[in-house]
Amino acid sequence: MRHRVAHRKLGRTTEHRMALLRNQAEALLRHERIQTTVPKAKELRPFVERLITIAKRGVKANDPKGRSLAARRLVGRDVVNGTIVDKLFEDLAPRFMERPGGYTRILKLGHRRGDGGEVAQIELLGSEFDPRKAEAEKKEQEQQGDEPKTQKSVGERLRDAAKRLGGGGKKEAKGDTSRGKVNKPSKGRAKKSTTPRKAGGS
Repeated sequence: MRHRVAHRKLGRTTEHRMALLRNQAEALLRHERIQTTVPKAKELRPFVERLITIAKRGVKANDPKGRSLAARRLVGRDVVNGTIVDKLFEDLAPRFMERPGGYTRILKLGHRRGDGGEVAQIELLGSEFDPRKAEAEKKEQEQQGDEPKTQKSVGERLRDAAKRLGGGGKKEAKGDTSRGKVNKPSKGRAKKSTTPRKAGGS
């Protein structure tokens, strides 16, 4: 019986599970939105929210007694990357300063095709898609003369990867035959005949 046994094991040993949560927390704090399975997202949520709460305490108690340094060291146990720690203390903690908790949101996206695993997107509040901001960025790119970056579909990305790897498919097979094909002798050409040596001859 699992009485009072908290948390999901996720099919991993303790060390592997902690490494997974630290890596995912780092990715979530960097990109503010990641996709993972629902059990992993539910385990990641309290892990990340605890880090944000510690960062809030450090920013709030920014005094010469060293409490902010202690908060940075507590966060640094789980987040090794210094730039992400800086982002957590300078951008994310002030964003959630007036919020008493609940800094993340989990959105269920359906099931994976391969193994049927339930997939979810976990994101930090305040990192939602803003269409006005996206439109403004698009206009700025057009004014600068750059082509607006459009997100390609999965099929387009696969076709581009196939072209880079050199497997173009049917069009290449019909067109350029010089690459990768060995010239076979035509059927009408006579084969060169050789006579076998006589055994014991000169």
